[in-house]
Amino acid sequence: MGGCFSDGPWFQVAPPARIDQALLHQPGLVRPTPHAPWGFLPRNIYMSSTPSAPRATEPLILGILGGVAAGKTRVGTRLAGSAGCLIQADALAREALELPQLAPLLIQTFGPDVIDGKGQVRREVIAKQVFVDPGLRETLEGWIHPRVRARIGQALIEAQTAGAEPIVLDVPLLLENDGEHGLASRCRYLIFVDTPSALRQERATRQRGWPADEVARREATQIPLSHKRERADFVVANDGSDHELDDAVDQLRAQLGLT
Repeated sequence: MGGCFSDGPWFQVAPPARIDQALLHQPGLVRPTPHAPWGFLPRNIYMSSTPSAPRATEPLILGILGGVAAGKTRVGTRLAGSAGCLIQADALAREALELPQLAPLLIQTFGPDVIDGKGQVRREVIAKQVFVDPGLRETLEGWIHPRVRARIGQALIEAQTAGAEPIVLDVPLLLENDGEHGLASRCRYLIFVDTPSALRQERATRQRGWPADEVARREATQIPLSHKRERADFVVANDGSDHELDDAVDQLRAQLGLT
């Protein structure tokens, strides 16, 4: 599912996730669980590190890591499934950016062109400025991040109350800002979506109209992808077809007891 806000009953209760913690520290090979026999996972999913023990007091919360245009939303949506919840920080940030009370601040900071003729925020105008001016980026984050954190907190409470599992966090700065929001610390497992840089840039150009250097420029302001990959408990390779990616995520769900 695409989000966690709804007026109706938008969850089914999933059974508690189970996973054998006696994992071999070797890519792809896992010990048998009630859901999976001995064997190797598909080539595009493997264990990156030995996960920590589950915490009984928390629901199963999963954090998605990866580069820009890596396919994190697709992975997160499939991981959540029909019984879970996907919380997308980018969607919440877009909502916050459109708040009427922010319009005067945006015009004052980014110029009159930041609002189009229909009264909508032109995000591309903001992006061109904040990614070359750290001061502007900090100003914008000061307006947006508190609102997004509040909405994520609300979504987590709603999801937990409804018995949703897993709760998947698609938060671009999950590691970078953990000291402020503490979300990465709440994740039982982190999943890194590993997509070649050339493929990510091609997607960004085709789907978002970004110039050739935009992906690299944005990622230069974040923790290196190599570090995010090292922090992950699972790595899912997204260098093939959508079907192959979906199959890899389904295998991961099985390992987490979510089938």
